[in-house]
Amino acid sequence: MSTANAKSNHRGETPATVEELCDLLRRCNDDGTKIGVAGGDTLRGMGFSLSGSELVLNTTALKRIVAYDPCDLTVAVQAGTTLRSLTTRLKKEGQFIPFDAPRPAHATVGGTLAAGWLGPRRHRFGRPRDLIVGSTIALADGTLARAGGMVVKNVAGYDMSRLYVGSFGTLGVLVQTNLKTLPLPPAARAFLAPLPEGTRARAFTQLQMLAVEPSAALWIDGFEKEIASAPGAEGRLFVLLESSDALLERATRDLRSALGRAGVPQTEIVDSRAREMLDAIVDAYVASVADRSITYRLTGLPSAAQECALESRDLVRRFALDAGIIADAMNGDVVVRASRNDTRDLSLKFQVLDDALHRARPRARIIAGDHPVRPALRVWGEDPPALERMRALKCAFDPRGTLNPGRFVGGM
Repeated sequence: MSTANAKSNHRGETPATVEELCDLLRRCNDDGTKIGVAGGDTLRGMGFSLSGSELVLNTTALKRIVAYDPCDLTVAVQAGTTLRSLTTRLKKEGQFIPFDAPRPAHATVGGTLAAGWLGPRRHRFGRPRDLIVGSTIALADGTLARAGGMVVKNVAGYDMSRLYVGSFGTLGVLVQTNLKTLPLPPAARAFLAPLPEGTRARAFTQLQMLAVEPSAALWIDGFEKEIASAPGAEGRLFVLLESSDALLERATRDLRSALGRAGVPQTEIVDSRAREMLDAIVDAYVASVADRSITYRLTGLPSAAQECALESRDLVRRFALDAGIIADAMNGDVVVRASRNDTRDLSLKFQVLDDALHRARPRARIIAGDHPVRPALRVWGEDPPALERMRALKCAFDPRGTLNPGRFVGGM
């Protein structure tokens, strides 16, 4: 998976084949060597550190597109395949998979799925886990386990492929995933609008009333260095529309009218780089300010996103920290980055902020940040109600605790 810490001094292994990977797992499991699993290292800010591991297994050499049938809308890829290379291949056939994860040139399919990453277009196109039709997993003892196949069909009972999504590499190493592809909307258009004083709330309301649903709609406050656009007094709004050419023109008129009713006088429209602009914003989700920032992700209802974002921003500022906010009007996610250039008392400020934020939002999770105090923070937030069942699954799949020890929820 793509969540290993690149700064680790652990011994690394990069198996060239699935057979080599399974052999390595078998030997380590037998002799008690603890393994950290890594991919593109793009989400290393998630989860606890690799301190409990003695060896890092890297999947990046497993990067083949094993099978692709555009007519059947299915593709099979190895876990180390980068999102960018898969996207480029699918685009040639007018298809795509909405991973929408940071740094797609380096992020791997296996790492993105193992981390359970949720992108801003999922309200419209679904989550990547919903597009899985089959998988091959290497278990801790080196055994290969397969689920599903290459046929899109309804599944009676529990789909085992989905069990591994979001399990953070603690149940097995994903070596191949079979996915359903989607038709790529032929046209895309991005809108960037600085928000004058008093327009943010009205703009949020207008977005919910559009006849053509945006693929993404994000309110951004801060992140000026990562997202190149001029903010207004209340930040700026990014909207992505994707559809046919004819529908896009109608949706453009509706959106511009809606923003006008909200009191937003100026909107920049971009066609040629529309999807690349969304990629840049998603990159900002995990962009750190050197080692002087901590970034959280909060989830909730779209109707509560604005309130959650404002409360979180005010909380960060209460501790004399700089706040960066990205609020997803379509899905309800809120990204909160706390930073400060002055390093004095920064560890203490991050700790008291962490306590205060989790009192308000118990399930807030850290997704980025290299500050030394990070291991002492509530990286995963409040333990989920199903924690004991998760421990039981871990024990069943990895009884010796070989894979990613201590990295997941509850220190699993």
